[in-house]
Amino acid sequence: MPPSPDQPLRILHAVRAPVGGIFRHILDLANGQVDRGHHVGILADSLTGGERADKALAALAPRLKLGVHRLAIHREPSPGDVLVWLRLRRLIAGLKPDVLHGHGAKAGAFLRMRRRADDKIRIYTPHGGSLHYPLNTFKGEFYARLERSLMNATDLFLFESAFARDTYQRIVGTPRGVVHCVFNGVTPEEFEPVEVAGDATDLAYVGEFRHIKGADLLVDAVAHLHAGGRKVTLTLGGDGEETAALKAQVAKLKLTDAIRFIGHVRARDGFSRGRLLVVPSRGDSMPYVVIEAGAAGIPMIAARVGGIPEIFGANSPALFAPNNAEAMADAIAAALGNPQATTQRAASLRARISAHFSQQAMVDGVLAGYRDAFANH
Repeated sequence: MPPSPDQPLRILHAVRAPVGGIFRHILDLANGQVDRGHHVGILADSLTGGERADKALAALAPRLKLGVHRLAIHREPSPGDVLVWLRLRRLIAGLKPDVLHGHGAKAGAFLRMRRRADDKIRIYTPHGGSLHYPLNTFKGEFYARLERSLMNATDLFLFESAFARDTYQRIVGTPRGVVHCVFNGVTPEEFEPVEVAGDATDLAYVGEFRHIKGADLLVDAVAHLHAGGRKVTLTLGGDGEETAALKAQVAKLKLTDAIRFIGHVRARDGFSRGRLLVVPSRGDSMPYVVIEAGAAGIPMIAARVGGIPEIFGANSPALFAPNNAEAMADAIAAALGNPQATTQRAASLRARISAHFSQQAMVDGVLAGYRDAFANH
């Protein structure tokens, strides 16, 4: 039988890679659910995340009645996945969760491969991952087939944007289970203003160095502006698999005096290192960096891609055409050329974030989704 409404839920969150926005989402969600009296646990890959993930999980562990659990989960499908699945089954049998909440394609698949149980619901939040692969590629077709095979083994789909929901339905199909859209949210402290550093550059980028995040496009946009006589400067805050390639690109374009790398930094520290934040993504569902910067009132422009227009508003002049360095360069020039309008847009966005993208609203929305799933189960 499902738990009674006056009982705390036993919730297990599972994710493969404890990095980036997906990990931030789980930590905030788990904290909020614990604050409301629920018993929560987290399962995450032990091969990724490094010291940052270890510290974050260790800090949260004393609050988690279902504990923190790490298994070696490879990114690509592998024979070792069978062993992971068997270990996960034993873990679930011991913890006896009411809610199995998988985040991302692989963790979502593991949790939904269990047979249906009357006293458990299976939740899936895709976070964009497998939906970014085009259907005309081997990976795209493989993941689409996998998603279709698990679609009806899902009691609740939680999408962080209408874009993610619509993309899922276009690529995979229309789920028969309960479907909710719940925006990512930020904490009250993140609405505190950020003071611009004394050595701030014209532009800042904060995030991972991966192809989909588009930092290379931003470097090209800076090169385009320099070629036109506008010698803007840029701070790149982050790390990732494309770090070496980005540094080589900067050197090849002779921009080493204009672009600096500061490594991984806390988002707000990164925001302070530039006067205009640029989000050059090739693809994103509901990026935390945009919500965090918006909450702090940071002047910002971003690619019109994925769920980003849902944050800014579809017609915001702060949005530029994606995957286009020249369009980005034009948007940078316009924003720097009219600082008053750019600052006014930042203030309006801050108010919008406060109304629609708070951590409290996110946690309430997810728990409401759980209730609907139990009622439908």
